[in-house]
Amino acid sequence: MPRKSKRPCSQPGCPNLTEGKYCEEHKGQYPDRPSAAKRGYGSRWQRVSRAYLRKNPLCVMCKAQGRYVAATVVDHIIPHRGDKVLFWNETNWQALCKPCHDRKTWTEDSNPEYKY
Repeated sequence: MPRKSKRPCSQPGCPNLTEGKYCEEHKGQYPDRPSAAKRGYGSRWQRVSRAYLRKNPLCVMCKAQGRYVAATVVDHIIPHRGDKVLFWNETNWQALCKPCHDRKTWTEDSNPEYKY
């Protein structure tokens, strides 16, 4: 049976070829992350988050600084880390613009511990 050809490792600067995303040398550095749907961000979340953004159209972080920027992302204030109760708790949600969400996620989730 023919096999798929190997591709370069996704680690920047690594010359090794691999069948997956990373070579054996770099595989342990990047644990496999479940798909968005498996993490809870499926069609139900899309529907609920759009409704939340209709009710809360402005980014709360920008608004606190006196700027009025449209929110595009529903963020979990406390990262849920796979906890379904915390995931669906609307009091744990906030409306953010993409730059504010990315900045918050980068600082808070630099060392994630997922419980899937």
